[in-house]
Amino acid sequence: MPENNTIKAAIIGYGNVGKEVLDALEVAPDFTIAGVVRRDPFAEQPRELQDIPVEGDIKALGDVDVAILALPSRLVGAEAEKLLARGIRTVDSFDIHDQILAQHGKLDVVAKAHHSVAVLAAGWDPGSDSVVRTLMQAMLPQGLTYTNFGPGRSMGHTVAVKAIEGVEDALSLTIPKGTGLHRRMVYVKKNGLSSEEEIKQRILSDPYFSHDETHILFVEDIDALQDVGHAVDMSRKGVSGKTHNQQVSFRMSINNPALTAQVMVASARAAMRLPSGAYILPEIPVIDLLPGERSYWIDKLC
Repeated sequence: MPENNTIKAAIIGYGNVGKEVLDALEVAPDFTIAGVVRRDPFAEQPRELQDIPVEGDIKALGDVDVAILALPSRLVGAEAEKLLARGIRTVDSFDIHDQILAQHGKLDVVAKAHHSVAVLAAGWDPGSDSVVRTLMQAMLPQGLTYTNFGPGRSMGHTVAVKAIEGVEDALSLTIPKGTGLHRRMVYVKKNGLSSEEEIKQRILSDPYFSHDETHILFVEDIDALQDVGHAVDMSRKGVSGKTHNQQVSFRMSINNPALTAQVMVASARAAMRLPSGAYILPEIPVIDLLPGERSYWIDKLC
């Protein structure tokens, strides 16, 4: 497999996912790290960034092929549009499922207008799980698919709670109930600016939580509850051709931010190979997520 560090990638944001993106880029054979964009580039930087450019604007990083947006979902749309308008490819892990189609349409227009590429919703769900669900659908055209998450920490849900006024810290755990139904266990440390009832109502009305059974508990210490592990169990039962009772399943137990980051880096690689426009992972040839020549992987995987 040929190895050449030709893709210049920038990391936008440096929270839990951003740190894992850095790790994934450092071991990828075909990337160089152009730098990191942070809100406060003049603050003391962690040790792992001492030899990496850290700026407040991507312009200061020079030529960048692709920007990996390690940002909360509600921030990635505007940031992606801005970068696409500069001709920089973008990858994000936007995870508000019922808004993906609209986001896809917006980014597709901007990407095509500026001859660039946006890969959106490129985490593990939505993202790599979306590819598995697509394959299951092809294998069993008639039937039912159930995606059961957890138990584990949901990054998107946790970030959404932390953004609510009156919340000092938070943790949202996803507990599977079966047949695609979930319970959200939300642990909140409040800062005294809002009442518990006000915070509860804001959480329950948020689209992240409004469709699921949600329980909200107020605690004194969030750190004692932290665990970035997560899991998914997907199954489909249906029909292949005219043959009934076909069953397929997929399960994984993962470190949430690490897998999100790895899928984003693989998607950044694929973004270099795609025509202008916006894409979700099921639209991308999976072989293009891998480094090197297609012929190498055709020989190895088939």
